[in-house]
Amino acid sequence: MMTDKTASLQSRTTLQQCLHARLQVKPPDEQSEAEWVEIDRGMVIYICFFKGATEDIIPKMVTSLLNIKLCETDSGKYVSVLDLPGSVLIIPQATLGGKVKGKVMQYHGNIGKEEGQQLYAQFVSQCEKEIAASSKCCEAGVMAVLGLQFASGSFLCAKEEEI
Repeated sequence: MMTDKTASLQSRTTLQQCLHARLQVKPPDEQSEAEWVEIDRGMVIYICFFKGATEDIIPKMVTSLLNIKLCETDSGKYVSVLDLPGSVLIIPQATLGGKVKGKVMQYHGNIGKEEGQQLYAQFVSQCEKEIAASSKCCEAGVMAVLGLQFASGSFLCAKEEEI
């Protein structure tokens, strides 16, 4: 039996409000320049899933995260990204699952790559649905910019969709 406080955690997220966010999704090489995705005012969501995470947590996570009053209006009032309305940049961030062991970071509690990608895809899909269901977001034409993690986890590729 695990006695660790985090043993029952299924995910970890970090939220950041932004006036503008830009993410390099492809480094430059000899044939092409770097590729970037960006959003204007809104929120950046960094997300990591742990071993034992299931799709059952996705709806509650999305509802909670998109309705947190994190974004400040011009009048100083805090509102959700849906009420702003604002764009959302979603970035898979495996380092959120790390634990310090001596002088080394360990990631033994993170979910497997394939399972994590499936949960991430479901999370993104649910976010898109919530944003599309928001009349304020639809009227403003806000965008969801999505990052997908590949290979070693140090390279991000993004998918961009207008909602």
